[in-house]
Amino acid sequence: MTILLWILQILLAAHTAIGAVWKFSNPAQAMPSLGVIAPGVWLGMSVVELLCAAGLVLPFFYKPLAFLIPLAAILIAAEMLLFCGLHIASGDAGRGPLIYWLAVAAVCAFIAYSRLALAPL
Repeated sequence: MTILLWILQILLAAHTAIGAVWKFSNPAQAMPSLGVIAPGVWLGMSVVELLCAAGLVLPFFYKPLAFLIPLAAILIAAEMLLFCGLHIASGDAGRGPLIYWLAVAAVCAFIAYSRLALAPL
């Protein structure tokens, strides 16, 4: 179980870091439904994403930081659910982004629950 969690954490960290870098290089949201997010908030989210990505992998090197794993996973899941809510509120009929964001949120929830209850460090 621990190996599976580390693999998922590394993949989620890479996914989140790539998303953060993309947000830095594309300050305007590509999704019309996310256009309500102010540019400053959009860039601030990328900083939080980079911190979350680090929080997912740093405990591998320094065990006392293990509390960061569920915290980072919960923050990423909250962001994905925020995107879902904004997408639904915008009235956009596309379901593809919702499925994607919900899948990422589900992986985050699995990591957070597993690190809190099933396989803590």
